[in-house]
Amino acid sequence: MLTQTAIRNVSHGQPATQPHRAPLAGATQTGAIELMGACMSFVANAEIYGENEPPEYVYKVVSGTVRTYKVLVDGRRQIGAFHLSGDIFGLETGDLHTFSAETITACRIIVIKRSAVMALAARDNEVARQMWTLTARELARVQEHSLMLIKSAEERVAGFLLEMADRAPGGGAVELPMSRQDIADYLGLTIETVSRTLKHLEDAAAIEVPKRRRILLRNRSALRRLNA
Repeated sequence: MLTQTAIRNVSHGQPATQPHRAPLAGATQTGAIELMGACMSFVANAEIYGENEPPEYVYKVVSGTVRTYKVLVDGRRQIGAFHLSGDIFGLETGDLHTFSAETITACRIIVIKRSAVMALAARDNEVARQMWTLTARELARVQEHSLMLIKSAEERVAGFLLEMADRAPGGGAVELPMSRQDIADYLGLTIETVSRTLKHLEDAAAIEVPKRRRILLRNRSALRRLNA
C-alpha cells in the first residue's frame, strides 16, 4: 500500500521520479480532484495497492496501463479491469479494496488522498456529481464484465477487442499492452483458448494479427454481431 513516505520517495522499493503536482493547464471535469494529487512514476509490474488494504487513495492513469485483479482460493487469477490513460481507479464503496492493482507497463499515475476528495465533494456539488458519475460508470463496467463471462469464447474475445478499440482509438488497429495471459484472466478463459480463438477470427478475416500485441480489426461488423 502507498504511504506518505512512498509518495515522497519511491513506490514499493522501485525507483520513481520525484512527484510533482498535476499541471493546471487543460484541467477539466476531474481537474479539481487531480490538482490535489501527486504524480508518481511506477515501473512495470509494480504493486499499487493490495486486496483488503484500506482505500486511502484514488488514482488517475496519466500514461501506461494498470490491471486490477483478485487471486481465487484455488490460485487462479481473475482480472477485474484494465485501466488506460485517463482512467480513474481505486474508488471503493466499502472500507477495504476488493481487488489488488498493479502496473502492466511503466506508468505515470496521479495519486490523490481519498479523504481530501471526500472533503471537497462535501462542499462542492460539482465535484460530488463527478464522483457519482465515476462510481456509476465503474458499476456499469462491472455489470458488463459479469455479463461477458456467460458468453462463448469467441463472443468474449470479439467483445474484448471492440472494447479496447473503443477505449484507445487507433484507426483500424488495436495495440494491446497486456499479455495473452492477462487477456485470458480477464475473460475467464485459458491462454490456449484465447490464442485459438484469435487464430479462428483471423482465419475468418475478421481480424489480422501482424504482431503479437497489435491486432487489425478487418471486419468490425462481424465482431459486433458476435458481441451482440
